[in-house]
Amino acid sequence: MGVDLLNVRGLAELDREMPVVMVNLMRFRERSLDGDGSGWDAYLRYSALTVPMIKARGGTLLWTGDAKAVALGQQAGNQWDYLALVYYPTVSAFIDMMTSADYEQRCDPHRTNGCAEHVIIATKEAYSKFKVV
Repeated sequence: MGVDLLNVRGLAELDREMPVVMVNLMRFRERSLDGDGSGWDAYLRYSALTVPMIKARGGTLLWTGDAKAVALGQQAGNQWDYLALVYYPTVSAFIDMMTSADYEQRCDPHRTNGCAEHVIIATKEAYSKFKVV
């Protein structure tokens, strides 16, 4: 699991200049693969490095929260630990960050150490009460 899992084909089907909100679904390891604390600890290290990279590209963290229960649908396979909504002004800004050497060398190792599973879903706005300025 790493930057090599970036779905370049799927992203290529999107308008590269449209704004996008990435829905992040995460399941953490009990222990970080590098032995430095829990999976959550590794994820916090990842976030500390990644959030400034998001902001440098005009993006922002909109919302994060602990996943508590599957309220509708099958529980199996749908139990997540944490969710994050991240706004990028363009799909290109997201791709630029994810494919940068800085992300791959400094950030992604912490994500890989901390996350047993991490899914990112690109969304196109249909309705929002949030307005990013």
